[in-house]
Amino acid sequence: MSAFNAFKARAPIAWSPHLYITLVRGIPGTRRLHRRTLEALRLGKCNRTVMRWNTPTVRGMLQQVKRLIVVETEEMYNARKEKDTNHRALRPPLIINHQPVPGPPSDAS
Repeated sequence: MSAFNAFKARAPIAWSPHLYITLVRGIPGTRRLHRRTLEALRLGKCNRTVMRWNTPTVRGMLQQVKRLIVVETEEMYNARKEKDTNHRALRPPLIINHQPVPGPPSDAS
């Protein structure tokens, strides 16, 4: 399950010492306070991920901009990255033979 789908499903997140925060919505049109919070979290562009310690201060900042971000634990982040790596892995080439398949010899005698 992707982090965004887990977030939308409100799946319970286990406690983790690190939180991986991804900005999934654009910054234009947001409140100045939210832009400043994202700047403090070092989230400048969409689909960028940063790692922060799981502290009350950071959790309060995340609560403020929760509609713009997705929060993952270390385990969820590593699983997503492994899935992406496996998806992008090199695969053997697909070989297509356009020659007609030889059929059984027919005796026209």
